[in-house]
This record gives sequence, structure tokens and C-alpha cells, in this order.
Amino acid sequence: MKYKAIKRLWLITGSLLLVASHPSTVDAQDIDWPKHGLNSQESRYSPIKQIHADNVSELGLAWAKKLSTIRGIEATPLVIDGTLYYSLPWSVVQATDGISGATLWTWNPGVDKAVWGRKACCDVVNRGVAHSGEHIYASTLDGRLVCLKASDGTQVWSTDTLPKDGDYSITGAPRIVGSNIIIGNGGAEYGVRGYVTAYDLKTGEQRWRFYTVPGNPGEGFESESMAKAAETWSGEWWKFGGGGTCWDAFAYDEELNLVYVGTGNASAWPRTWRNPGDDWEDNLYVSCILALDAETGELKWHYQTTPGDNWDYTAVQQMILTTLEIEGKDRQVLMQAPKNGFFYVLDRVTGELISAEPYTEVNWAAGIDQSTGRPIETPNADYSREPKDIKPGPLGGHNWQAMSYHPGYRLVYIPTIETGMIYRERDRHSLRAGKWNVGVTFDNPASKSNTDYSGSLLAWDPVRQRAAWKIAHPNVYNGGTLATAGDLVFQGNGEAELVAYHAGTGQVLWRYFTGTAIIAPPVTYSIKGVQYVAVLAGWGGAYGLDSPPSGKAQEYFQEGILYTFKLAGQGSAPRLTKLNREISDLKSAGFSVDIESAKKGRNLYFDNCVFCHGSVDGQGGALPDLATTSVSYHELWPQLVMEGILARSKGMPAFKEFLTDEESSAIQHYIIQETQKLYDEQSQ
Repeated sequence: MKYKAIKRLWLITGSLLLVASHPSTVDAQDIDWPKHGLNSQESRYSPIKQIHADNVSELGLAWAKKLSTIRGIEATPLVIDGTLYYSLPWSVVQATDGISGATLWTWNPGVDKAVWGRKACCDVVNRGVAHSGEHIYASTLDGRLVCLKASDGTQVWSTDTLPKDGDYSITGAPRIVGSNIIIGNGGAEYGVRGYVTAYDLKTGEQRWRFYTVPGNPGEGFESESMAKAAETWSGEWWKFGGGGTCWDAFAYDEELNLVYVGTGNASAWPRTWRNPGDDWEDNLYVSCILALDAETGELKWHYQTTPGDNWDYTAVQQMILTTLEIEGKDRQVLMQAPKNGFFYVLDRVTGELISAEPYTEVNWAAGIDQSTGRPIETPNADYSREPKDIKPGPLGGHNWQAMSYHPGYRLVYIPTIETGMIYRERDRHSLRAGKWNVGVTFDNPASKSNTDYSGSLLAWDPVRQRAAWKIAHPNVYNGGTLATAGDLVFQGNGEAELVAYHAGTGQVLWRYFTGTAIIAPPVTYSIKGVQYVAVLAGWGGAYGLDSPPSGKAQEYFQEGILYTFKLAGQGSAPRLTKLNREISDLKSAGFSVDIESAKKGRNLYFDNCVFCHGSVDGQGGALPDLATTSVSYHELWPQLVMEGILARSKGMPAFKEFLTDEESSAIQHYIIQETQKLYDEQSQ
């Protein structure tokens, strides 16, 4: 059905929600994608309409290029004057011609894989770069903020943003805020203290820093905001860092001169580890939206989406700034769908809660109290005395994958996650340097017997706070979204497809099989009057952990590929590599299993290995699942695991500082046991 007919049908049936005439749109000329979210408001709505709902079926491949990586790719490319600038795993930055796909330059920061592969909570990804004037700005996994010449990738300056101790890392994209550039970091699971820092664009000198949680009171507080925050903590929280890391979301209101910062989960996760007694504390400013003065970093207001976070419910998910008509008045708002499952609309001038409703299944809270802005927790939320199946789980109802906002339809397009987890508090221990210190077990990634294990593309009405339409996906993780003035929404998915939907109805109008599943968001740009749509395909990271590629994608090796499309494109598709997932018969090769060792190894595996390798039953991960580990690798097990002979080349760290020989052997027994089960099942 053509899109004009769809509009008429919706108007007749009355099912079209708030279809207003489109705001000003432009035909495709030379239009860039200059910022991470297209603009400082992070809307990811492009005014280009050469490709629209009535002709998107004619979209064809313009060009594609393989990217020499098998790690997850999460970056949003920038497009400046016809050149694409994007980041890859290990913080590599590349510039590519937007018409031909030719590589113009590559900058490799030389991150020490032996050290930093271990410190990256959720794989060695990078979500993008920033641009200003003649320069590209990049962050690196090992904590550097770097200024490069856009023309050739030559380094202009470099600033180390991390303290000398602590297991910090950076995977997020920096943002330009006036004459400054801001960046946060990750590491809450390892026990660090969060902060966001602004640096001078020209020199890289630090302009201001805002800590998100208080440090040791005995050492004093950096600001009045930290002294106030300390009143909401008790016990000796600083021994686990506190958390609150700013690893992704930022937005900027130039008129108000406010930069909005999303903060992460508390460290450790269970409240009981941070707050002795039965009276829970709010633990400011974890799981918060902060409004900071862009010039000074002074806190203007905050809104805490999850007071006393107990579930890894970060608020670092993308924030969109826009104007909504609410009860007959235009309101300047901030919209966010954080992990906790509620969609928030806030007054971005004052931080006042306007509305909040669940956008996915939620059983930890009955709702949000409109008068206080606080969640109304249910008895199911407390897992301190017994395990609880809680939704959303730590993956959240929405994670880092970008959402977009269409001002014509007034809909937000959210890549949602629909799964929970059985939270089971573990016996308390002191901070374990170099390891996760979350305080819960990971030997039950989800309760699959009673939990939907999927995702969706959700079109959400932020005024009415309800769904307009929804497309179910078989995967937990799917790509970020792009909305355009051509009445389109683009999204990649875990089935290795880039799909174009009608922005008003959700009707599938076009799809393309990429071979590699997609978690990164698409972008669009135009050069010499031709509109292009580009997306980085590359499956992996911790965000592939519980949901491997599905459908036809399972047949192919998941390698990084940059795809670019245009109308009537006739480019050559890259040759895809068929996947040969061969499971070894380890029993016939002479390997036996000690049952008691395997039992111990299971817990050790989920403590040390699952974050990169996924479950041994083939449930994805940043790297090939260990069920495909060859006999020769098992023969070299001590050298691989304890000595780290693949550290420099692959980033597989040496574990001799974190495991005993007996523990390493126990993990191997567990892997052999699970591998043999799979082999026997496959042979039947």
C-alpha cells in the first residue's frame, strides 16, 4: 500500500495519532550528519526526504566495505563535507569517502590489548567521535581524549582523562558543548567513582569536572553538591567506588546553556552492600538525570529515576530534547527511556516531572508517584532475603541503542528489550581489584521458563504516554533507530537486516539482508543532491551475550561491514563468509571431566568469562562461544588463560593475577563438560 493511501486510511478510521502537517523539511542537497545524535538535542530526525515511504522500495546498495573486525560495532558515523568519520573496536578511528567508500585515513591509538581488554565491562567497543571546525575528537578505551586533524587523522593533542588507579575505561562518544568537549567513562562494575569532565576544544586543558557520587568523607568534598549527596549515603560506600559512571548519554540546550548528563548504576548493585540496616538511602547521584551549567559544571537540578538503585537501572540511556504541547501549553521537555522500564517526560528548565509510564513490562514498581516523582516499589523488588525474578533485568527495558523522535507524528521510536533476570544476592566480599564487584550471581542470565526473551521496535507517544504501534523482534538486542522527513524509520536488527518502516503505521516498506546482525544506529546524509543511508554492521559485545543472531544470520560469520544505500543503487555486495560452527569431540580426544571441578568451574566461569564469551551453549558474546574451542586450544589451556599468550594479538588477558591454577582448571572442566553435551546432542 502506498504511503499516501495509508494516510487516507488512517484518517478515515481515526487511528492516526496526532498526524500534523510536517515541520519544515528540505529536499536532499548537501546535508551532513554533524553530531552524534544529528543535533545537540539528540533527536536523530533528519529533514532529508528524497528517500520517502513511496519510493524506499527502490533503495539499493551504493557501496559496502568490510572493516577487518569481528568485535561488536556500536558507533554512529558522522558525515562532514562528504566524508564519514567513525570509530571501531579498540578505539580505532577511520575516515571514508561518502560517495565511493574509499578509505581516506585510519588512526589507531595503540591501546594495550593485554591490559585494557580486561577492563572493558561490555567489550572493547566505541560509540563514535565528535567534530568541530577542522578537527575530529575521539575517546579511547584506555582513557585518552584526542584531537585529530579531520583532513588526514594527524594527532593535534591528547589528554589523559582517567586517574592512575582504578579499573576505568571509555566506550562512549564525546560531545561538543560550546567551546568545550565533554566525556565520561565506565567501570562501575569494577568499583569506581563516576564523573564527567569538560575540556577546552583548542588545548585539551580541563575546564571543569563534576563527580556523580561522593568520595570518602574523611578526605573532604569537592563541592556543595557532593556534600549534599553524601547525606543520602551511609556505611562505607566509597570502598566500592559508588558507581554513577557517565558512560554514554549527553544532550545540550544552547539557549539555556545546560548540558544534560545521564548517570549509571550504583556499585555494588545490592543496597545492602552500600547501606547497612533496613532503611534504604537514595544514594545521589546514581541513576540520575543531571542538568549542569555548560560553562562551570555547576549542578542546576537533578532528577533521580531510580533512587537507591538496586538492579543496575542506569539512566545513561539517550535523552531527547524537544517541545511538546501538553495540556494546551508548549513545554520544553527532556525525554528518556532508561533501563528501569518507565518513559519519562521532564521539564528541562526546572527538572519537574511531567509524566512517566512503563514502556515495557515492569514488576519492580507499580508506577511513579506523580507528586514525589519516586517509583512505587513492589514487594518483588527486594531480593535481599530471597531470589526474585525481576523485570526489567539488568539489560534494562532499553539500553544504549539510540531512539529517535519524529516531530510530525510526535512519536519516539525505541529499541526495547523484553526480558528479566533472577536477582540472587551473593555472599558479601571486599573489593576485588580487576574483577566485577556487582554483588549478584550471573549463573541464571534469565528465567526463560517464565520470561519473554525478545525485543521490539516501539513507537511511543510521549504526550499520551502509550504505544502507537509495536514490531516484535526475536532478539533481545536490536539496532538504534533513525527517523526521517520521508515518513520513514530505519532500524537494523539481530536477524542481520536493515529495515525501513512507515513512521506512522510501522508497516515494513523495505528490508536488506546484511549477513551481520546490527546493533548500531543508521544515519542519513546527502551529497550533490543524492541521499544516502549508512549503517555499521557488527554483532557482539556484552549486548549480544543473551541473544545470538537469529534467522538466516546464524549461517554467517559475524564480521564488521559498513553498508551505504541510495535510490537505484547497484553497488556490489560484499562476499559473506559462511559460518562453520564445529564442536569438538573432546572425549574422543582424551579429555575427561571431573564433576566436582566442573561444578566449581561453572560459578568461576560466570564470574570471569561470561562477559566476553557468553554462555558455553552458544549464546553469543563478544567472541566466538567456547563450545567451538579446538582441541589444540584445550591442550594449551594454561598458557592461554594464565599466561595470556593471546593478550597482545586478541586482547585475551592473562588471569594469573586473578585465578589460581586450580580455579583455571575448574573452568576448563566446566567448558569441556558443556561442550561435550552439545557435541553429543549434535551427533544424535
